[in-house]
Amino acid sequence: MQLKKIFFLSLIAVCLILMVQPIMAQSGDDQKVVYQTSFDTDPQWTTNNPSNDYWDPSMAMYHFAIEPSTGAYAYKVVDFDRGSFVLEYDVILTNIDNGATFRLGFSDYEMDVNKGPNVVTQFTNAKYGQIMWLHLVTPGNKMEDINSQHLPNELGMDAYAGPTVNYALNKTYHVAVTYDDNSKTIGMRVSEKTTGKEIWGYYMNTLENLHGMNRIYIGSVGDYGVMNIYAKGYIDNIRLSAPSATVATTTPVPVSTAPTYAVTPSKTTPKTTMTVPTPYPTETQKSPVSLIPALGALGIVTFGLGLKAVRKLK
Repeated sequence: MQLKKIFFLSLIAVCLILMVQPIMAQSGDDQKVVYQTSFDTDPQWTTNNPSNDYWDPSMAMYHFAIEPSTGAYAYKVVDFDRGSFVLEYDVILTNIDNGATFRLGFSDYEMDVNKGPNVVTQFTNAKYGQIMWLHLVTPGNKMEDINSQHLPNELGMDAYAGPTVNYALNKTYHVAVTYDDNSKTIGMRVSEKTTGKEIWGYYMNTLENLHGMNRIYIGSVGDYGVMNIYAKGYIDNIRLSAPSATVATTTPVPVSTAPTYAVTPSKTTPKTTMTVPTPYPTETQKSPVSLIPALGALGIVTFGLGLKAVRKLK
């Protein structure tokens, strides 16, 4: 009886392993990288403001100095149109004047913060100090905002009710925006690059499917604030990924002519040497070695032993 029990237990173990293996393989291979740059080499971004927005080879990052009311931008066209996606990047703000805003968005050719379709991540310095925002304008031009400033729940279902979270200068943050086309939800997470600790995250309903976005950009198009104030720093390790099925069925969007915003000349101040932390390695941390092969081998050995024992009974 004991040997028969061993045989049946080993048979169940093998069946479970055979069921788990395809599930694990599917969950690890369903994402495809649409665009990625570590800025180790010139990313060839298009900009109408090269004195402030440029690739810095000494830092291996992309420098920005965003000023309101200039219509300045820097962008990269990507081969994407619709469906679920994850947009990630690293950012370090070395200076942000009162009233200034850093923004990195995913939009159509207009790259206007007030026009859809547009998903924008923002780091601002205003009434509530240095807080983070997720700003959305749908293809139907419905605008929604969530920020890391505490708001009571009664102000709306999308109001952030947690404690106010502020970011710091000269600290590198990893930002991730995740959009799910099936549930029509979008969320933003901000974590410290060195520790991986998440400092703020929230999501909201888009109410309609997002589509028509094919530019990753930084800039001030649509920002008509006071001039001569800046959000300065560096971006690094940009990555846009999407489910493989979404990318495979995507129809490339024709590249439209960039808007001809004239950059208003402003006073330039001598560049000073800023102490910026050394860029972190761009390689993602490797996942632990899977135990599936080991479990499979163990199950097969157990199965063999059980079968051998049953044969002895005969």
